[in-house]
Amino acid sequence: MVRDTKFPARLLAAGIGVGAGLGALISVASSGLAAYFARKIIVPENAPEELDILHIDGFPPNMRIQLPADEETTVPGTYGLYFNQGSGHAVVGDIVEYDPRSRTVSREILSVTRGDIRRAWRGRWTGVVYPDPIAAGVNFDDIEIRSDAGDLPAWLLPTDHPEPHDTWAILIHGRASTRAEGLRAAPVLNTLGVPSIAMSYRNDAEVRVETTSRYGLGDTEWIDVDAAIDFAVEHGAKNVVLFGWSMGGAIALQAASRGRNRRFVTALVLDGPVVDWVNVLDGQAKKNLLPTPIAKLTLEMITQPWARPITGLETPLDLDRMDWVTRAAELDVPVLLIHSDDDEFVPSGPSHALAGVRRDLVTMPPYGKAHHTKEWNIDPMRWEDDVANFLEAKILPKD
Repeated sequence: MVRDTKFPARLLAAGIGVGAGLGALISVASSGLAAYFARKIIVPENAPEELDILHIDGFPPNMRIQLPADEETTVPGTYGLYFNQGSGHAVVGDIVEYDPRSRTVSREILSVTRGDIRRAWRGRWTGVVYPDPIAAGVNFDDIEIRSDAGDLPAWLLPTDHPEPHDTWAILIHGRASTRAEGLRAAPVLNTLGVPSIAMSYRNDAEVRVETTSRYGLGDTEWIDVDAAIDFAVEHGAKNVVLFGWSMGGAIALQAASRGRNRRFVTALVLDGPVVDWVNVLDGQAKKNLLPTPIAKLTLEMITQPWARPITGLETPLDLDRMDWVTRAAELDVPVLLIHSDDDEFVPSGPSHALAGVRRDLVTMPPYGKAHHTKEWNIDPMRWEDDVANFLEAKILPKD
């Protein structure tokens, strides 16, 4: 019997071919998954309304709302609820009743700022209590900030204090939010006599071009803050304080260090700020069970020129430039750093690290149960006192 010695060779060749093909397939799948997450990070998106509105009880001013109990709806404090694709908004107060068996919670409705909540069946929980300056009870003018990205809508919030300061505040919202996020600071700034601007920036929902919009995570948006400072200085500001929430904190840090108007920046007030993007993205990768190689490839895609056709970024992002733990020695203005230790999106570790190495400039009061950028919502009086005490001690002239 003659043995066919070619068969094993053919089988081996086939095995090698299958193995190579499977390896290529896995490589393509990994690259595709990394590209998907890279685009999720940098492509602006509208936050969905995924919270079921179970029931509305009573009539104004004694209305209640029943919601599914989750890690957000069971936290004490005052919050906003957008509904009807953002056209409606209500202010939701403290918990009235919690039913652990049905996993539902009943809370006060303090006001309905717009829309008919009785007709709503789903909404979006948010820290935005004031959807506009009218709801915040402050005077305002609609203005536009002229930037290289175009004309950016903003609210000018002139103080009604009899002796206004020539130090202004620029309010910079976070990722996937709007200029309304900064309005929580408007009442205390008005009381202090500090005029302010609640600004939008490139790629916001108000100004974006859907097919080309990409977030720069602070590496590009700071240019728009420079334009807002231009407006403030042209209208009487001698100095500015930059307020930044979440990604807005990363933007503020870049504007204070790279902007042509940085000489006017005398302080920063940062709430749940991104101090180190690599730390944030690593945390989100773990939270989403993203394998380490794919997570590393995702970071490479947003930071390397070769991936521009995939991500759509005009310029790769420099995440090292946005690492303020490493750059701590370069900080040169006082900072009030408000960051809850249970922040589920932006870990507070880098903020503590920055505060630890720059105790000469950074004030960081302890917050523990506010989640992400909701320290004001948990305790507005404390938040406002922290801001007022910081500004009066560090920036505003004594009487």
